[in-house]
Amino acid sequence: MNKILIVAIIGLVISVAVFHGFKKKDNLPIVAIANYGRHSTLDASIAGLKKELEEQGFIENKTVKYVIADVGFDQSLIPQMVTNLKNLKPKVIVVKSTPVAQFAKGKIKNIPLVFNDVTDPVEVGLIKDKTKPDGNMTGASDTQDLNVFLTFAKSILPGAKTVGILYSSSESNDIALIKKMREAAFRIGMAVIIVSIDQSRDIPIRMQELKGKADFIYVGVSGIIQPSLPVIAQEAKKMDIPVFNAGDQAVRDGLVLASFGINYESVGRNAGKLVSQLLKGMDVEKLSPIYPTIQNHFGVINKSQAEKYKVKIPKNTELA
Repeated sequence: MNKILIVAIIGLVISVAVFHGFKKKDNLPIVAIANYGRHSTLDASIAGLKKELEEQGFIENKTVKYVIADVGFDQSLIPQMVTNLKNLKPKVIVVKSTPVAQFAKGKIKNIPLVFNDVTDPVEVGLIKDKTKPDGNMTGASDTQDLNVFLTFAKSILPGAKTVGILYSSSESNDIALIKKMREAAFRIGMAVIIVSIDQSRDIPIRMQELKGKADFIYVGVSGIIQPSLPVIAQEAKKMDIPVFNAGDQAVRDGLVLASFGINYESVGRNAGKLVSQLLKGMDVEKLSPIYPTIQNHFGVINKSQAEKYKVKIPKNTELA
């Protein structure tokens, strides 16, 4: 579809929302959500945000209004989306994923911004100190404890010595992931093989670099790589390499062997806690960013793939 047409559609959708849902008689506070694209992890965090706000007394269409937009993972459309949402004059804008948050930080100075589904907000320039907000921005990270993840992976695949990662050099989250994975792998004596992906159509060819070398593949929350998980899973199956994913839905769908990642509903709930305080009048400069705890991590293993790879099933791990 022509990009100009897509931009027009985004503007039209938001305009319709304004016409039908934001009449003066409502006079409800608006929470705008600038999403990167539709995906199970991002959808789960939005659901978690809404649940947290509801528990805090903010009921959708009764005491608060939501406007949600996304760009289908097309970075070129982010400026138009963010500008349209800004023009609604919301009480707060939740900016989901690193590319969206980075643009919003440079564009918007007079509306509180809450980043969400961002792995390393300091590394990507959203905040200067991981414990402090920066200007009008705070947020809820989805950073995973990779030390715990690799321990989980080794408990399933005791002989694993090398993890393969696909990454996009244009995605800041990916660069942060590689750095953290190398640090975690070094601590337990594992090696990391990284494969650069410029475009999703290159994945089948580029993945051949992992053949016979990687004992398993890890797919993180990258806005570039994660949407291509079905292709990654298909190619990995051909090479007989098990795949671990950050989110659990792909495990339940039978695409990958296992996940030991963040509960994305809890990531959304953390953002909801911040948004709630902002709606109650708290200054954004007084709200510290929130990070997942070990309790927010959980493991899921696909039963049929577990049988295929003859893996061990750790205690307190869900079978799907």
